[in-house]
Amino acid sequence: MNTTSSEIDRDRTPTHWVQIGFYTISIVFNLCLIAQLLTVGVAYFNDPTWWNIHVWLVRGYGGLSLILWGWSSLAPFSRKIRHLAATLPVLLGLQFVSIHLKMPLHLEVFHPLIGFSLLYVSSTLVHSTSRILSPTNHQNEQA
Repeated sequence: MNTTSSEIDRDRTPTHWVQIGFYTISIVFNLCLIAQLLTVGVAYFNDPTWWNIHVWLVRGYGGLSLILWGWSSLAPFSRKIRHLAATLPVLLGLQFVSIHLKMPLHLEVFHPLIGFSLLYVSSTLVHSTSRILSPTNHQNEQA
């Protein structure tokens, strides 16, 4: 494996570490969403006491969506990543509204659909960010 000093310097740039940090937080957010999905399944099908864990999970990780949104706005990310990160707090807000706002329209029926949309956007954000950090992408940038 041949590495040049410019490759080593590039890996140590603040931008690279900012992107790695963002990527790490996006993975944590995604894993929390998966855990929340699993806990609601356990609560519904097996043990209703898991519902409290489901609720506390979103209260625990919900702020990460705002951190990702702000981080994506301040760091050098593509427009796609910025839009995906901005979508996370919007979808979480819709989740909150769909379950807490009592109206004759029964918005709660959209809660699972919004949840799956949230998981899709979060997973897409993780995969899109990983492509930026992949060694193949760095080689393509040099060519």
